[in-house]
Amino acid sequence: MTVNRARAAAFAAVLTAAALSLTACGSAGSSSATTANGKSAKTAASAADLGGMDALVAAAKKEGNLHVITLPRDWANYGTLMDNFTKKYGIKIEDENPDGSSQDEINAITSRKGQDRAPDVVDVGTAFAISGSQQGLFAPYKVATYDQIPASMKAGDATTYNDYGGYVSIGCNPQRVNPCPKTFADLLNPAYKGQVALNGNPTKANAALSAVWAASLANGGSLDSIQQGIDFFGKLKQIGNFNPVEATSSTVENGETPITIDWSYLNTGYTDKLQPKGITWQVSIPSDGSFAQYYNQAINKDAPHPAAARLWEEYLYSAEGQNGFLGGYATPAEFDAMKSANTLDATAVAKLPAISKPFTTFPSQAQQDAAKAAVTSNWAKAIGG
Repeated sequence: MTVNRARAAAFAAVLTAAALSLTACGSAGSSSATTANGKSAKTAASAADLGGMDALVAAAKKEGNLHVITLPRDWANYGTLMDNFTKKYGIKIEDENPDGSSQDEINAITSRKGQDRAPDVVDVGTAFAISGSQQGLFAPYKVATYDQIPASMKAGDATTYNDYGGYVSIGCNPQRVNPCPKTFADLLNPAYKGQVALNGNPTKANAALSAVWAASLANGGSLDSIQQGIDFFGKLKQIGNFNPVEATSSTVENGETPITIDWSYLNTGYTDKLQPKGITWQVSIPSDGSFAQYYNQAINKDAPHPAAARLWEEYLYSAEGQNGFLGGYATPAEFDAMKSANTLDATAVAKLPAISKPFTTFPSQAQQDAAKAAVTSNWAKAIGG
């Protein structure tokens, strides 16, 4: 993803407007699966299992590498997070296929089992976190701040947990589009021919799947029925407004996707990035289709660098890591706990986009499964390819 994130238990947490103002494989040396005291990183369910954080850090440094996949540098501030992790621990991060999808991450785990090229960790949408858990792909692990993650935002067996979230939003370049649409209903305007793009394909990408779900809510659908959203995009295709180009930061900048339906933290990030280049990018969270979700972290059960994988999770769920997501306009999973502890970056909090209609009820696992199945079966028929 550059940003094309074609990206646990289901969560039903109530997120306030303040809280949700609003988820690489090269060659590596041989990995070390044990600490100095002979304990196995592959089976460690916490840092304590390895003798504490110092022992985990030592084992991770010995491995020397971390393989991640589909993490674009301009997605939820991942570029800064990866750079700071390497600077802090001296561990090289190899990020494969940044333009990939949540499904690509799952495929990489299953197709490269036992290989040094397999991803150590994944960052996937909830539907894909659920399917990965059902396949037994992930290792249970509790970070030091595990208790600060709300119970509704983590799997009971600690195999997956939410990391950051945002709202489906509509981004627009007013220098190419006038007026900019602010709702899903607006997108039906004949003036927007060939301009409305998604971040990926909803059969593979959580960002796009969530956009279809938001469109469903805007058109009489519900968490139990995503079909209305599929039909809506079918109508956009029929009238000529749908743009099949999968949106990335590059297509936004060059004008190829002047209207982009994407996560609020990505669209908001474009505003800052494009302003010095003379491009004014406007962002609206549609009141007729308010929909929010979190991405999820998980450790590959067969991670080639099991200690580095666990240290990466410890870093992401530390105050530094969570504020790193916040710096990318995303709401971190530990927002409420950090707010109480006064450890949130107040400047970053003030930059989160305003929400007129907070989304407070999240899809259950059954609803996630049903939505994914419906999109898989009906998307190509609606869009025609």
